[in-house]
Formats: sequence, structure tokens, C-alpha cells
Amino acid sequence: MKHPGPLITLLAGLVLGLFMLSLNATTGEPVPTARNRPSVSPSPSPSPPAPPTPPPSPTRTPPPATTASAGPRTEYAGRTTDDTASVAISLRGDQAIAYVCDGRTREAWMRGPVEEDGDMHLTSSDTNAKLDGILSGGKVTGTVDVGDRNWSFTATKAVKPSGLYRATAEVRGAELKGGWIILQDGRQVGIVTRDGKPAAAPPIDPKTGAVTVDGTQLTARPVAP
Repeated sequence: MKHPGPLITLLAGLVLGLFMLSLNATTGEPVPTARNRPSVSPSPSPSPPAPPTPPPSPTRTPPPATTASAGPRTEYAGRTTDDTASVAISLRGDQAIAYVCDGRTREAWMRGPVEEDGDMHLTSSDTNAKLDGILSGGKVTGTVDVGDRNWSFTATKAVKPSGLYRATAEVRGAELKGGWIILQDGRQVGIVTRDGKPAAAPPIDPKTGAVTVDGTQLTARPVAP
């Protein structure tokens, strides 16, 4: 007599298969198997966050260039105490240029700073000359030395055409330099130097500065520091 065990096992498997087919037909979903089970891809690793963008460096705008204003020119003119020479001083800002002239053979140009209190000590770079003065009360008073001569002077404010004038040129191969002082009363004092030889200067036109020297017309112009 044969054992019924294998037969029962076969029938049980058949019944289970029919049940599963019936269940699949009812639900419409396939029974997951190792073959049709959807594969699950691993989630990608999150990218590391980008480093924060640093804020732009502030643009430093250079300060605007400043230009010191020289200010208007102020002139002073006058005579020495002994009335033998004239002195003129032109100021702009804290700088001054001065000219002393006797109208014959002695002259000197000097320049230098003016202190806040009006004190000035002007010197010449090419002659033994200096001017020590003080600006106060609308006038300059002081002393001026040219070589072995020393003068005391007073120069009051000069209004155009009064003031200090100068001309330079080359005439017939000779270097010519001229300096003029026009006083408040219209008088003129000046020297023209030809190749280092001084002589009295011809008068200039107060309105235009025109002057004729050795047959050549020149223009004397106001002097400023």
C-alpha cells in the first residue's frame, strides 16, 4: 500500500496556486515576486551646500583732489623814508614778491612767505638783498637792504594801474629785464637791465603796459607771487 503524503502535498500546492490566481484576478495587482518586484534605487546623497558668497568689498572712493586757492592779488607801493627809492610788494595768499628800485642803477627782487600776523622776511636768490616788514592797518612798513644800502619804507595799498610790473625779452641778442613801480600818484620808477647792465627804464603805458625799449615794443605785465 502506497503512502498518501506526496499526493496530499501536491494537492495542497495546487489549491494554493488556484487561490493566488483568484486573488490576483480580483485585485488587479500582480503578486510581487522576486522577478517583478520593483527595484528601489538608493536616494542620492545630498550635495554639500555651496559656501556663502562673501559680500563685495566696499569700493573706497578716493577723496577729490584739493587745490589750494591762492586768492586775489593785493599790492602795496610806496617810497623810502629818504625819498630816494621806491618799494612795491605784491601778495597772494601767504606768499609775497617785492621790488625795490632807485630808478638809476640799484634794484632787487625778493620773495618769501607772509606769516599769519603779517610778518614777512623776503630775500633775493641772486643778490645780497632782503626786506623785513609787517603788514598791518592796510600798509606795509619795514626796512629793505640792497648791497650796502639800507632804507626804511612805508608802502600803502595800490589800486590798478598802480603796482608792480615786469618784462623780459631778448632784444638784438641781448637779454633784457625790466622792472617798474607805478605809484598811487602816477609816478613811475623803473630799471631796464641789458645783459646785466642797469639803466633807467622808459615809462610804460599804465593802461596796457606797452613800452618801447631800444626800438622794440614790449609789454610789461603785473607781477604776482
